Order: sequence, then C-alpha cells, then structure tokens
Amino acid sequence: MRGPPYTNYDLGLAYDEMFARDGSIRPPYRALDGRLRTLPAGELARRQNACEQSFLHQGITFTVYSDAQATERIIPTDLLPRIIAADEWDRVERGLKQRIAALNLFLRDIYNEGLVLKDNIVPRAMILGSKHYRREMRGLAVPHGSYVNVCGTDLVRREDGAFVVLEDNLRVPSGVSYMLANREVVRRAFPNVFRSAGVLPIENYPNELLATLKSLAPFQEDVSIAVLTPGVFNAAFFEHAFLARRMGVELVEGRDLLVNDNVVYARTTSGLKRIDVIYRRIDDDFIDPLIFREDSALGVPGLFNAYRAGNVILANALGTGVADDKAIYAYVPRLIKYYLSEEPILDNVETFLCREPKSLDHVLANLDKLVVKAVGESGGYGMLVGPHASAKERAEFADKLKADPENYIAQPTIQLSTAPTFVDGAIEARHVDLRPFILHGEETKIVPGGLTRVALRKGSLVVNSSQGGGSKDTWVLSK
Repeated sequence: MRGPPYTNYDLGLAYDEMFARDGSIRPPYRALDGRLRTLPAGELARRQNACEQSFLHQGITFTVYSDAQATERIIPTDLLPRIIAADEWDRVERGLKQRIAALNLFLRDIYNEGLVLKDNIVPRAMILGSKHYRREMRGLAVPHGSYVNVCGTDLVRREDGAFVVLEDNLRVPSGVSYMLANREVVRRAFPNVFRSAGVLPIENYPNELLATLKSLAPFQEDVSIAVLTPGVFNAAFFEHAFLARRMGVELVEGRDLLVNDNVVYARTTSGLKRIDVIYRRIDDDFIDPLIFREDSALGVPGLFNAYRAGNVILANALGTGVADDKAIYAYVPRLIKYYLSEEPILDNVETFLCREPKSLDHVLANLDKLVVKAVGESGGYGMLVGPHASAKERAEFADKLKADPENYIAQPTIQLSTAPTFVDGAIEARHVDLRPFILHGEETKIVPGGLTRVALRKGSLVVNSSQGGGSKDTWVLSK
C-alpha cells in the first residue's frame, strides 16, 4: 500500500506505471520499491543532485529558442527509472519493426510507381501537396529501399495499459543521447537494483548506428562517415557531437564540406577526405542551396547532385517528412495492411483530419475535449491542448482551424500514463511518454528501451523539454 515515501503520490484516471488501481506495486517495480522504502531521509535528494551535476559537467544541454533570457539549459533528468516488462517490450518491438517496414515501402512507392495513390489508399493531393514531398527524389535509388534509417516513434499508454503510437518522427529525430546519458547516471544511482533487475543493455546504440550507416554504402570496407550538424547553436548540437564522438566519425558543418566532380569531401587538418555516408541532422530545405532554399548557409552547394549520382548516401533520405506528417499518420494502419497484408500490432490514437468537413465540424464543436496539432510542427509547438486552454485560446485556435483546416489534425485527450518522479523533494506521479529508436538499413534493430519523456509540471501532458518537460531512464527487463 502507499505511504512513505509515496505520501504525495496521487493516482488519477491514467494508467500508472508503478501502482495498480488497488494501490499494489506492479511486479516490474517491486525491487525498486523495496530500495526506495529503505533509503534514509535526504538520500534521494542527494542522488538526484548527483545526477544533475553529472549532466552539468558533461554539458548535456538543449536550446529553447522561444526564451530570450536563457536559451541554453541543462536538460532536466529524473533519477527514478521507468520500468517495462519483457513481454510488453516484445509486443512494442514487433510493432515498431512492422511500422517502419510499411513506412519505408510507402516512401519507396510514392517516389516511384505510386501504386498507393493509384489505388486511392491515400489521397493523392495530400501527398503531392505536402510541403515535405520532394519531387527531386522521384526515381532515385535508395540503398535497401531504406528511406528512414533512424526513426523515433512516440508511444503512450492508454488507460487500459496498452501502448499505442502517438506519432512517428522520420526526419531528424533527436533524444538518443539523453537516453544513453540517463542510463549512465541512473545506473550509478541504483547500482544494486540495476544489477539484480536484469535490465537489458542500450549502451551499444552508437555501434549499432555506425553499423547501420555502413550498411548503406555499396562497399563495407573503409566507409567514411560524417555527422552533418547545423552547428553549436542548434538545439540538439550536444547530441550531434556526442554521437560523432561515440562512433568515431567526423562531425562537420556545411562549411566543412565541398563537392568536386559530384564527390563530397571534408576539409580536415590533413587535407581533403572523401565522405561516403552523411548522417544529416539538417532539414531538407537547408541541405543544398543550389536545389532547395538558396539562402541556406547550413548546407553544401552541390550535395544533392552528388547524392543523385550515387557518390554519397544521406541518412535519412530526403523527402521522408511526407510520411511523418501528422495527417499521414492517420493512414499508417491502412498502409500496414496494404503493403504487408498484416493487422497493425500497435494501434494509432484515434485521429480526426480537419481537412474533412465532417471531422472539422466535430473538432470545432469539441475543442474543449481534444488536442489539436499542426501537421508539420514538432516539439509541442503549433498545438492546442483543449481541456487546459482558456475559452479565449480555444476561440483563437478555432479561427486558425477555419482559415487553414488542411494544416491540422485532432485527437482525443489521452491522459498519458504516470510514473514515479522525484519532484521538489517528494515522489509524485507525473505523465510520461516513450520514444524508442529504430535503426533500419540492411537489417532493422531496436535497442531495448528508449527515451522516456516526463511532464515535470503537475497535471501537464506536455513532455517536450522545450515546453517544461524532462527525461528518465527506461529499463526493459530481460524476464
């Protein structure tokens, strides 16, 4: 039963990761619970401070562009891990592999034969009118048919405890460095519990990423790889540098690369070095000023021609954003059936497409109950959480919906599951989601776990770090 140290722990309507509805401890959390009950007063605070100091010394930061006062911040981390049972993870892993297989087949199709459009599975206008659709990619060969090599799919639990997909992130998903950093500090915070629990390892992710990138090259020996970053002022620069260092590859900005005779080279202290594979962390629009945005100072002139000539591989491929558009998300279950002839293992959240008049009417009539999202936005921007918005905010958002309905989708307000979180000196329930990372090249690989994001403000459902959220370590048990 609850009691110290859970005196402030309120079970709401959402599924709780640690406590069953009757107040008993769920099996995966029993070992951690036993340790928490024996810690002396103040010990959790001391260990939490040690975690934060470790992040501070490593420079684990993110950038908040909307805050003019302090844009660079240490990402908040919570020392209490989120724990997932082995059988639950098995279903998640199978569902994610199924999903990325269908999405890659979809991307290959729309940039080649276009059968899914001819068969009216997805509206042709939705694809060809998407701002992320790249006509320049039509007919281009992509190694292994793998357009999406790194995917971060966001999962949440329904009130019945089942994991469902909230959205797919197929362009330049971030957060894996925080996943790895959380593991290091939380393992030190609870060493005995960690060892006895049989937690599956995630530390091999950089090596798995490196192997995936190498598998994209037409040859397997002496593959030269670079991580392309927008630079130190990008919100995820820490991650770019972290992964380049862990993989032992070049970290470059656009100005560090040049293209000669459709071959890409990096400027190094020892001269020019040919680059075979680029793990890009720059959006399509900025990748090559000769093809896309001519005012881009982040990209590399001539890079797309080198890519088109097959002399360099870009991961993820250009044009993948059309498949993680939030409007396309609603069609993914149909795409799984269409391409794989299988039922989806992981369900979607119910989604209303505001482009459809009937759905728009429903959304406008129920703004106080729904979450409305702009289809091309990410990071918690361009959205309305209806139950938490004021009447004035809902009225203003209604005007946006009426003016540009095709730009929005809506979903029921999902409570998100809650997990124990150490906040202001006490263990309290906070809402969480989960972002596992899927690697897809010659093979599909998923490290067991992912980035658990947590809404640190009481009652908040917004987990993004730029919107007041933090992160947790995610333990997947081996049995």
